Amino acid sequence: MAARNKFHNAVKNGLIKEGWIITDDPFFLQYGGVDVYIDLGAEKIISAEKDNQKIAVEIKSFLSMSVITDFHLALGQFMSYRLIVKEQEPERILYLAIPRDIYNSFFQLLFTRKAVADYQIKLIVYNPEEEVIVSWQN
Repeated sequence: MAARNKFHNAVKNGLIKEGWIITDDPFFLQYGGVDVYIDLGAEKIISAEKDNQKIAVEIKSFLSMSVITDFHLALGQFMSYRLIVKEQEPERILYLAIPRDIYNSFFQLLFTRKAVADYQIKLIVYNPEEEVIVSWQN
């Protein structure tokens, strides 16, 4: 199992503040001979008449010297995880959690916006200092 991301608890606490119940930390899946550990699994009751909403969240910090390398690694991991989530738990939505400063800079570039749109990446933008979710980008 991989080491936790530096901002793991900040995202976890932000989700809890929004009423999410953390069901898995980490969220383990197996498929096609591959084991993966997505950072978090969570559920939220929408209403008494509806099913629970289920998500999986892969948390990234983008703290290395190369933001593009971090992006490439995150994108590859996200795409692999989404394939497995779709096969194993199709009702669950996978999100990539990114810090607000990276969202406001690198994720506003034309290249990054195009990649996020084309690859249909769902984002959770978080503030690591305040441990809150800033926005959900679907």
